[in-house]
Amino acid sequence: MTEEPLPTCQADMKYDVLARAGFARRGNLHLPHSIVETPVFMPVGTQGTMKGVVTEQLVGMDCRILLCNTYHLGHRPGHERVKAAGGIHKMMNWNRSILTDSGGFQMVSLSKLMTVDENGVNFESPHTGEMMALPPEKSIEIQQALGADIMMQLDHVIHVLTTGDIVKEAMHRSIRWLDRCKVAHTRDDQAMFPILQGGLNLDLRKECAEEMAKRAKVGIAIGGLSGGEEKDHFWRVVAACCAALPPHLPRYVMGVGFPVDLVICSFLGADMFDCVYPTRTARFGTAMVRRGGLMQLNQKRYKEDFLPIDDKCECNTCKNYTRAYIHSIAGKETVACHLVSIHNIKHQLDLMRDVRQAIQSNSAEKFLRQFLFDYYGPIQSENPSKQDTEKVREVPQWVRDAVDHMGYTLDF
Repeated sequence: MTEEPLPTCQADMKYDVLARAGFARRGNLHLPHSIVETPVFMPVGTQGTMKGVVTEQLVGMDCRILLCNTYHLGHRPGHERVKAAGGIHKMMNWNRSILTDSGGFQMVSLSKLMTVDENGVNFESPHTGEMMALPPEKSIEIQQALGADIMMQLDHVIHVLTTGDIVKEAMHRSIRWLDRCKVAHTRDDQAMFPILQGGLNLDLRKECAEEMAKRAKVGIAIGGLSGGEEKDHFWRVVAACCAALPPHLPRYVMGVGFPVDLVICSFLGADMFDCVYPTRTARFGTAMVRRGGLMQLNQKRYKEDFLPIDDKCECNTCKNYTRAYIHSIAGKETVACHLVSIHNIKHQLDLMRDVRQAIQSNSAEKFLRQFLFDYYGPIQSENPSKQDTEKVREVPQWVRDAVDHMGYTLDF
């Protein structure tokens, strides 16, 4: 049996749903540089790199897709230079898939430096102090120069807790900007995803989903979340958007990276996620683990703990280094950030692999129960008596409500 060739144009890019379990889907997204298995977590290389991690290491973890930031790459080194280098794939030595965001998120994260009107967004560069106009057409021009497999439309992002008429205005403006992006999109070897807006208003979200689904060809994103909203609102928006979108489009929930959020959103029907969290938290010596959630390796309790971060993890860090070693260099040597970043990225990729396997084998409820039991339980310790005294955390009510919405039950 021969391998299916990778698509060379947007018309051939497709999403195959291979298995279902409740609302969840296990699928393959066919892109020009790789077939991406979903649900998938995409590590973030803001300026074409992750701190202390090289692309060969990502390939070794079987990472199929990562995210780069249009706003930052547009400023430094500049999209013209990236294009002259042969595109972002060649420049960063990565022959698998890339998704570039549009720059719209910086409306919120850099709001003190930003103004927005119908024409687009105006930024003051935090690097040079120069003003940068970013209309929808310019965002697409930059992304086409970068050459990612997936581009994102420029959307009007407002803070998720914003209320009033501006929420509806930003949603409708995002639809209008999508139409402008579609006109500006001329490269046939790149897909473009629309981005749903509508704040926490489920009616606006459904209206936006209906309009944008008509315009989506390969996939679609759910934007405007993970900005400080209550988790009870977060999961309900994700669930409503997934229910409103057609099944042939992969659903990308932007900015999601906490393990519990990844698992819950996957079982609500979402397919793609990204976040800087695994590498950002690694800078502080914090490792992600299945049992207990987070391991603060800079704490004194790990001073003489000679276990790996996770004895079931196959990453290079867990195969070769102990908690005690990382504790001794955390916050002192940059290699500590590198070691924990490697583990954290592998942790996220492995978690999504296990989610896919649970969907494929129709054991989603069993997996969900075990994952939540472990996550909210005690961290594994070299000293069993110390582990037994660790406090078991209560499963949050929003998680229980989301699980109930899925039709599953928790027996603890």
